[in-house]
Amino acid sequence: MRKTALYATLLIPLALVTAGAWAEEEDVVDQVVKACEDEIESYCSQVTPGEGRLLACFYAHGDKLSGRCEYALYSAAAQLEQFAAAVTHLATQCHEDLVNYCSEVEMGEGRVASCLLEHKEEVAEACRKAIDDTGLEVVE
Repeated sequence: MRKTALYATLLIPLALVTAGAWAEEEDVVDQVVKACEDEIESYCSQVTPGEGRLLACFYAHGDKLSGRCEYALYSAAAQLEQFAAAVTHLATQCHEDLVNYCSEVEMGEGRVASCLLEHKEEVAEACRKAIDDTGLEVVE
């Protein structure tokens, strides 16, 4: 149960798009959970995950984190930054296409990304290139 709550805590920022090459975010969470298992148990076991509380606990005990845990957190942050850059690139290059083809699609669970992919042959060349550049694909 605690691991499920941790997944929710760390994956909220990644919930914008869950399709394609970004489906690897669970691997990132698994890596952090595994690398920081001792810290979670020792310092954060009483923390109710959600709304950044677990990350705040890590921050509060930053001087006690193992190198392994710190590295996993930095690695996850770098991957999140890369993901955010990809989403920004797609949103910028595909803005008109998103408005034209996907404005009625409910956000979440990769629905907007799937819509964009469904219309890949119809979107502007710049948007098609951004889809290819970011590796967006349907995960089944």
